Amino acid sequence: MIISVASGKGGTGKTTVSANLARVWPSPVQLLDCDVEEPNCHLFIKGGLKSQDVVSMRVPQVDAALCNGCGACSALCEFNAIASLKDEALVFEELCHGCGGCTLVCPTRAITEKDRRIGEIEVMEAGHISLVQGRIDVGVAMAPPVIRAVKDRIDPGKTAILDAPPGTSCPVIATVKDTDLVILVTEPTPFGLHDLRLACDMVRELGLPFGVVINRVGAGDERVHVFCRDEGVPILLEIPDDRRIAEAYSRGELMVDALGEYRGLFEGLMHTVQGLRTRTRREDHADL
Repeated sequence: MIISVASGKGGTGKTTVSANLARVWPSPVQLLDCDVEEPNCHLFIKGGLKSQDVVSMRVPQVDAALCNGCGACSALCEFNAIASLKDEALVFEELCHGCGGCTLVCPTRAITEKDRRIGEIEVMEAGHISLVQGRIDVGVAMAPPVIRAVKDRIDPGKTAILDAPPGTSCPVIATVKDTDLVILVTEPTPFGLHDLRLACDMVRELGLPFGVVINRVGAGDERVHVFCRDEGVPILLEIPDDRRIAEAYSRGELMVDALGEYRGLFEGLMHTVQGLRTRTRREDHADL
């Protein structure tokens, strides 16, 4: 089972939900930090480093001796990553999406590909939790290739929990795509509701089953509850606005470890998630 934890905005508590859910999961579980621009799961899941690998993507390189400046490569590239001049082509590696199309259309075979480092992946073990963490290199603009490299480490024999980046743009879609269930974390504020609407539209467009976790309940109003009721969106868990949770978080402690009364809440979330997955499978078979 692959569960992604996302939200329409930052600071709602995605990492809190992801890490605490992984902690209470009874069997070996993978926690994949797909927020590769600012990974932070390692602050709460402290384990020994098992492996560290470089993430690269293929980018073009041009042999000036073979290039005749025909312009086929630049005409094809939608991202302006390669520019054809009078008798040569210039490559802008930072703009390249690694599609390989320019190598295919070059009539003189002047374009080949090379590896360009864009980030790294660390794998850490902490008890029954295997933490896979991606980190994009400084100056690299595109996160999705690193996110896909993190997802390539998913073990089909284990439950995987994906901590997504904030927002609803390409990095989030790269994370939640092809997952079994999306948990959207929000907060009961006007900003929380605005961005929850965007996140709901995103997962509906992708055709993914989802539910909502409302964090800091009591700090705002009921507008998020009303939205979920009117839209038929299940509320999977409500986390109260408890100062002790923030204090534990500031010390790098998970609430299920520091505050025993919250372990039952996340165990309940785990059983709810498992039940939703079972029901979704039954509905899929019914459609067949």
